Amino acid sequence: MTVAKVTEIISSSPKSFDDAIDEGVSRACKTLKQVRGAWVKDQQVRIKDDKVTEYRVTLKVTFVLDD
Repeated sequence: MTVAKVTEIISSSPKSFDDAIDEGVSRACKTLKQVRGAWVKDQQVRIKDDKVTEYRVTLKVTFVLDD
């Protein structure tokens, strides 16, 4: 039987939402073992001087627990 856990992380990028997702998943995979999936819970942007300066995503990351 497999048991999984879900954790929430926030990642950001000055480029795009896609880049923020890639960065978040990459970092999660370095820290967590057996990452199996992720979904975007929320998206936000930071704005300065009428321009988007940062793309931020909240991810729910699923990983399998060791025996």
